[in-house]
Amino acid sequence: MRARPSLIDPDVEQYLLHDEGEFVVDEVWKHPVCMVVPVGLTLLGVAALFWSTSFTRWWPLFLGLGLVLAGIGLARFHTLSMDRFVVTNMRVFRVHGVLNRHVATMPLTRILDISVDQTFPGMLLNYGHFTFESAAADQGLRKITYVGDPKERDLTIQRVIQRAGIRAVALSRDADDGT
Repeated sequence: MRARPSLIDPDVEQYLLHDEGEFVVDEVWKHPVCMVVPVGLTLLGVAALFWSTSFTRWWPLFLGLGLVLAGIGLARFHTLSMDRFVVTNMRVFRVHGVLNRHVATMPLTRILDISVDQTFPGMLLNYGHFTFESAAADQGLRKITYVGDPKERDLTIQRVIQRAGIRAVALSRDADDGT
């Protein structure tokens, strides 16, 4: 039986190749710093809704403003909570979207390089951005932003690649070629 699409959870398990032995090593949510703006908009909206009960003359303006701000804040919060980056024993992929689901996948064998960028606020709050380089000219999975604990996540990906034997295979091919 096929899983029903969910509007509140991206359900990354449905994208796994269970019959091939694929399993999730790490499922990464956006760092909480991403939620500051959506939560702030929602709180401003709720405050405007409360003000609409206090100002009898301007109540429709505050009511409308409160509903719009709270709606935008909640929608952004929900969109960010549906964005997941997943590391499995075979590949990395990103699932995002609420009404339209987008899945971008990269097998571990295609990963040539991973760059981790951390700004000063990122170093203070322990988040960073991943950039994947692959052999493909056009790739759907290139930049993953606001990854919590990026150094540990990078090491996790490197360990998975090492355990999969991809690096050892590449080294033995180079030795066979005489390079």
